[in-house]
Amino acid sequence: MDLTLLFKALILGIVEGLTEFLPVSSTGHLILVGDLLDFNSDREKVFMIAIQLGAILAVCWEYRQKITDVMMGIGSDRSAQHFVLNLFIAFMPAALLGLLFIDVIKQYLFNPLSVATALVIGGVVILWAERRDHRIEVEQIDNMDWKHALKVGCAQCLALIPGTSRSGATIIGGLLFGLSRKAAAEFSFFLAIPVMFAATFYDVYKNRAILEFDDIGMFATGFVAAFFSALIAVRGLIRFISNHDFTVFAWYRIVFGCVILLTAYTGIVEWSAFN
Repeated sequence: MDLTLLFKALILGIVEGLTEFLPVSSTGHLILVGDLLDFNSDREKVFMIAIQLGAILAVCWEYRQKITDVMMGIGSDRSAQHFVLNLFIAFMPAALLGLLFIDVIKQYLFNPLSVATALVIGGVVILWAERRDHRIEVEQIDNMDWKHALKVGCAQCLALIPGTSRSGATIIGGLLFGLSRKAAAEFSFFLAIPVMFAATFYDVYKNRAILEFDDIGMFATGFVAAFFSALIAVRGLIRFISNHDFTVFAWYRIVFGCVILLTAYTGIVEWSAFN
């Protein structure tokens, strides 16, 4: 067992869990940290997608009562059926575009330059969104209609660009479309479940030929680290947004993105996409 490889998997698992549900782009952070750790082969890119499942299972655990209620009532409870329909509607736009363009995106945008640029642009968008009047039409996720779900789903398509942030696109999109902060964050959490399950199983299945039995330790380490760190992040974000807006995340994105660009321009760090 390669202990160095397991250590890298542990670091990346923690990064994934802490950033998956914050509007800062988990994929972007994984690409950047992976580049620093020289962890960016095709097999290791599959790992970066697969460990997202650990973070998603943290949401399933945190909201297990809601998920159980929906599953038990899907056959007869109209509110449960309505909730599942909204998730399906929001899921479809990014799923369709992802199937069509994921290989192109991986080839041309999975690099530090694209991530840094998207981080800065996304931060500016969040600042703009937070300065607009926020008119709440939907206080709780159960009050969403299909039009709100479709709009959030379309916003999620932007997250196909690494560095944009899936949670950032859906949460800020939700705010712009009339959802309360809590409703936007929770719908983003639930929407991540089908999106990440589909992305993980599709990517692992498609690339199964390059995976090896010895990879189990690496995947398991990243998976467990992502689960526990995501559990901390989800609970922390819900507490945070009860009294704060997302401005701090916007400035983090802008500063972090600019640091990446500056270190690349000055040659302090030899980022792969800049060489």
